[in-house]
Amino acid sequence: MNRLVLNKVVLVLSTLSAFIGIGFLFWILITLAYKGMAGLSFSLFTKDLVEGGIRNLLVGQFTMALMATAIAVPLGVMAGIYLREYGEESKMTSVIRNLSDVMTSAPSIVIGVFVFALLVEPFGTFNGWAGVVALAIMMVPIIIGTTDNMLALVPKELREAGIALGGSKKQVILQIVLKAAKVGVTTGILLSFARIIGETAPLLFTSANNQFFSMDLTDQFPSLTVSIYNLATYPDEASRQLAWSAAFVLTAIVLFINLVGRYVTRHKQ
Repeated sequence: MNRLVLNKVVLVLSTLSAFIGIGFLFWILITLAYKGMAGLSFSLFTKDLVEGGIRNLLVGQFTMALMATAIAVPLGVMAGIYLREYGEESKMTSVIRNLSDVMTSAPSIVIGVFVFALLVEPFGTFNGWAGVVALAIMMVPIIIGTTDNMLALVPKELREAGIALGGSKKQVILQIVLKAAKVGVTTGILLSFARIIGETAPLLFTSANNQFFSMDLTDQFPSLTVSIYNLATYPDEASRQLAWSAAFVLTAIVLFINLVGRYVTRHKQ
């Protein structure tokens, strides 16, 4: 009897907590949509920040995020393959997995400070390359963990069948194991991209911001997230409205990427 009562109490509390959390989430999204959509216009996407638009900010943010992805994906996937296929549960493998888990949960501002000391302070100026490196560092442990876990779900029988057919270990991994886990690995890459596209803290210490259109990664680089942070602190209403609109656009982008990742996973299942 006591177990049934306790079960009902926990169920009620859990349900109530879920509704409270969802309520706050919808409150934030509705507020963001209401204030952000008020400033949406075609010119918002065709003008740069100095003209009251976010074109250069979107280009700059995606440029750094895509370059970081180009660096992080090969490193993360290869490291994940090593851990699962070559590590053989050694002490070194365990240490690397633990370090990867720690890096996944590391505060982004700490990574920003680290890259600042490494690539900003020695050169005496903020630069886009430092922002790319900071974002790539954030992506790598997520991709490592996802690749490692997805490869672990591939049945050993597939590996044994590939070897029985005369395939080398490399051929079995690339042509059988990795193909079997490609949907999960791709989903991990999409989710890691969705995380870095909305990061602000590491870019505050690395790329900073640029009000003008620029593709020069050796200088301060346009950043949507940093601009939102700066615009929200300005006293004039126009700047704050631009911040709301930019925040709404960024939220829509992140939501879209997450939905694509979920859809790919469910469609495969």
